Amino acid sequence: MRCAKLLRYLTAILMVGVNLWNLAVNDYAWPVVSRDGGYLMVYFVGNEPEQQTIHFAVSTDGYNFAALNNNEAVIEQTLGTGCVRDPYILKAKDENGKDCYYIVATDMDAMLGWTSNHAIIFWKSYDLVNWEDEYVLDMRSFEGWEGCNRAWAPQIIYDETVGKYMVYLALSTWDDPTTPLNEDCAQHYYMYTTDFKTFTEPEYLYGRRSETVTREDGSQYTGVQCIDGDMVYNEKDGYYYLYFKEDLTQKIAYVRAKTPAGFADVKDDYVIVSLNYWGVEGSFMYNITGTDKWLMLMDEYGEGSFFGQMTSDFQSFKRFRRALYSVDHLSPRHGSVVAISNDEYERMTEHYGISEIPDYER
Repeated sequence: MRCAKLLRYLTAILMVGVNLWNLAVNDYAWPVVSRDGGYLMVYFVGNEPEQQTIHFAVSTDGYNFAALNNNEAVIEQTLGTGCVRDPYILKAKDENGKDCYYIVATDMDAMLGWTSNHAIIFWKSYDLVNWEDEYVLDMRSFEGWEGCNRAWAPQIIYDETVGKYMVYLALSTWDDPTTPLNEDCAQHYYMYTTDFKTFTEPEYLYGRRSETVTREDGSQYTGVQCIDGDMVYNEKDGYYYLYFKEDLTQKIAYVRAKTPAGFADVKDDYVIVSLNYWGVEGSFMYNITGTDKWLMLMDEYGEGSFFGQMTSDFQSFKRFRRALYSVDHLSPRHGSVVAISNDEYERMTEHYGISEIPDYER
């Protein structure tokens, strides 16, 4: 007993030195104070059918999120596969110019296989409580996409150059003539809409379908999968940044362009920015309200955790200490965050009920 007690004391003394070393040497970002309103995180929680549902959590500081509705589903899906993944939420305007929110997500049941889906699903709300206009867009309805086998991680951004909303996502098909050596190779495509019911034909946005990769044994193949795009506008330099999963290293990388549709012409190499040690995917960035800081969270899918890092220029990031943010208790998978008002925060917590953040997450 005395030996164990002595060992604990020695370990504690050693950790003081380790922590001081980390504080002095490791380059971490420090939290900035959110100036107004709150934050809503939208996510799903696993691969079982009952886990592939829309979940909500809220925060007042942008770092520590508390589950709504006891971390149970908040939207009942009635169309498509009945399962939903990779939800993205956007504050927007409807076809009549009225403020609203849209959620778009992958309509997919993972239990059917990773090349089983070919549709995405939408909802609209004016108050973040009542969700309507559930709509499934089947990519196989477009000419040339009859063999679509992946329609993954859709997101939305407003393109001011054309005055329409751009929906972009990763698509693949069994019979893509552009990748003769790898016909099952997802790349990013986009469509335009004004009413989220009618859409333009999918057009190529960004990918690596012509890239040749050499294996360790010397053999080669063409086409690298490109998924989980997250497009964000940087007001400081006037560029749009497209962050995505770099499939060869399992890291997050970016390219940039002057317009949302301009990534098809990008010739620059991608830049890897994720700073963690594990494979990641499904990154999403959001602004800490009233500051120039942006927090990027990414799904450490093999570890059951989220990793955070912060930036102010969209290119250089610093790690964000895990002790300073609380999301893992939600068991979240690939999601997104949007800023909400104080009134919206109060309305949602009153309607759904809010859970305590576990002490171990604080």
